[in-house]
Amino acid sequence: MPAIPPRKALMNPEFRRRGIYILPNLLTTVALFAGFYAIVQAMNGRFEYSAVAIFVAMVFDGLDGRVARMTRTQSDFGAEYDSLSDMVSFGAAPALVIYEWALKDMGKLGWIAAFIYCAGTALRLARFNTNIGVVDKRYFQGMPSPAAAALIAGLIWVLLDMGVTGSEARWPACILTIFAGVTMVSNIPYWSGKDINLRKSVPFVMVAAIALGFGLISFHPPGVLFALFMAYGVSGYVTALWRWRGKRKDIARPE
Repeated sequence: MPAIPPRKALMNPEFRRRGIYILPNLLTTVALFAGFYAIVQAMNGRFEYSAVAIFVAMVFDGLDGRVARMTRTQSDFGAEYDSLSDMVSFGAAPALVIYEWALKDMGKLGWIAAFIYCAGTALRLARFNTNIGVVDKRYFQGMPSPAAAALIAGLIWVLLDMGVTGSEARWPACILTIFAGVTMVSNIPYWSGKDINLRKSVPFVMVAAIALGFGLISFHPPGVLFALFMAYGVSGYVTALWRWRGKRKDIARPE
């Protein structure tokens, strides 16, 4: 039986301050609910709802960390809760949704591809949690799990919008699922965007670009979102190739 804290400890302000911050953890809970909702809708055959729910989870997952930093409400509990939420929303949910939509007719290869993605997410999150403060904050080590989930959800959404069934798209879905799972556990660098300071002024061109981006997304959300995250998925390999070429030039350069 756990020891009961003495009365003096309970009266201590430091002890009473222990708890959880409502706002950032509420946003994490919304992201978790969206991932759970995506799984439920996939079980009911409503795959478009599942894809949209995963994107909604992405939005709230991006908000909780920034809100916590801006309001100075970071906590160890929030970090652990966020990781568990990410595992559901960006690991289990996309794997189950893509399996139900396209991979279940492929036999063993289908569920193996879904497992590769799910295991890749778990390993990616574990590595991220243990490498905080060690790696360069400007870049992620491997594709972040929300971007990988967006690739899966974007593929489902855009193909459904084009009238393509899951059985017709099983091979592209299988290849993209394995690609996303493997890329998450790779050492390929992906721009994190953490060097952007929202409290500082930005050039007018950046504001115009953001407005243009929202306009394009509203014009055709499935196609534009999938194209954006596909470009982001390829960008890591381009960055890795650029760095590799730079290192080779430095080695080949005479002293």
